[in-house]
Amino acid sequence: MRKVLRWLLSLTVFIGTLSTAGAATAAQSEPSDIKDRLLSVPGMSLIQEKPYPGYRYFVLNYTQPIDHRHPERGTFQQRITVLHKDTSRPTVFYTGGYNVSTTPSRREPTQIVDGNQVSLEYRFFTPSRPAPADWSKLDIWQAASDQHRVFTALKSVYPANWLATGGSKGGMTATYYERFYPRDMDGVVAYVAPNDVVNKEDSAYDRFFTRVGTKECRDRLNAVQREALVRREPLEKKYAQYAADNGYTFGTVGSLDKAYEAVVLDYVWGFWQYSLLADCDTVPANAATATDDEIWNSVDTISGFSAYTDQGLEQYTPYYYQAGTQLGAPTIHFPYIERKLIRYGYQPPRNFVPRSIPMRFQPQAMRDVDTWVRHHASHMLFVYGQNDPWGSERFRLGHGARDSYVFTAPGMNHGANVAGLVPDQKALATARILRWAGVASPAVLADPSAARPLARHDAKLDARDVEREPALRP
Repeated sequence: MRKVLRWLLSLTVFIGTLSTAGAATAAQSEPSDIKDRLLSVPGMSLIQEKPYPGYRYFVLNYTQPIDHRHPERGTFQQRITVLHKDTSRPTVFYTGGYNVSTTPSRREPTQIVDGNQVSLEYRFFTPSRPAPADWSKLDIWQAASDQHRVFTALKSVYPANWLATGGSKGGMTATYYERFYPRDMDGVVAYVAPNDVVNKEDSAYDRFFTRVGTKECRDRLNAVQREALVRREPLEKKYAQYAADNGYTFGTVGSLDKAYEAVVLDYVWGFWQYSLLADCDTVPANAATATDDEIWNSVDTISGFSAYTDQGLEQYTPYYYQAGTQLGAPTIHFPYIERKLIRYGYQPPRNFVPRSIPMRFQPQAMRDVDTWVRHHASHMLFVYGQNDPWGSERFRLGHGARDSYVFTAPGMNHGANVAGLVPDQKALATARILRWAGVASPAVLADPSAARPLARHDAKLDARDVEREPALRP
């Protein structure tokens, strides 16, 4: 019996030695250059490498299943970018919720932790769109599963802690990813993420517009918006010429008249989304005596008359599809404008998606996420801007949430960030981000007020401007 036991023990040691030797051989055979390591990931291919001081920057394609529930039913190429610092540093997984930029940039958490950054293009935003496009496979679970596969593929390359982040629809995306794959990330930093739990109940937005900023600024904006509807006939003639000059058409929304009203009704919302209170000085002071050109230019600058043309809508079809099937969309009222001046009101997302694409709203989707965040959020930070309309319906924490926070940056718009928080909250948020990333010093762990970003500010890499999209898109 003892001989048998000794034999089994010797065999176990022998197999362990083989395994160790095999692992060592595999480790030795791993490519050392980061580009080669990335390209050794199955399904990864290089589009371009761009130089940036202190980093390596790659634009890549990654093969993804069209349907993660049935991966055998076809694949598509999804763009990602990698801003490489060092494999020993933490990695920030950034999602904008739309197209991915192929210009090197660093999100705020990446600067705070001095780490790597992986950025992902949202599925169905071209060129990351299956062909043919089965739009039923554009939902928040499929998108979260895209992220999960990218993380799983790259975790061996970047083994340190990972944080998910994103702003606006990207903040929503980071939150949904955490809801469906809560074991992937070590923390989540979600900026200005709307949370439309009950799509048909939007009174919070109406209340917001009665108290945001100052009465003087609100009155000035409301007057310009109303005047643009009063002068509908002459300004629509200008719009028709503008469309003809630029080759714009209105097949999806239905008519120039519908597009015109949609742009005008976005005006006040668009101002507060992208501007600050100090920018009220740029709005015509007396709308009644302003010229047609002054009214036109103000509306065009803030809302953009190209937004609801076929050409302006095409890029954002995936967003409007999601807004009309899962995310929800706001509806607000205009008590300072006579009813006779408003023909359509806030139009639903269905009006901005080609009729050839079927849509059906799923009210349970946002309720599920909201319930999960309230009761299960862990290591999550939500940052909102005081003067951002999208923060009217936001994520909130309830019993069961652990080490999670919701902060509001005073006076800030849709570009709110940790740097804009009041000092105590800024320090706490920075300390938590460092801690979740696994790079907090003993001094920071003992006293959050000692927390500072680990990387120096880079004016080009750390651009903090709001990502400009037409109003009413988060």
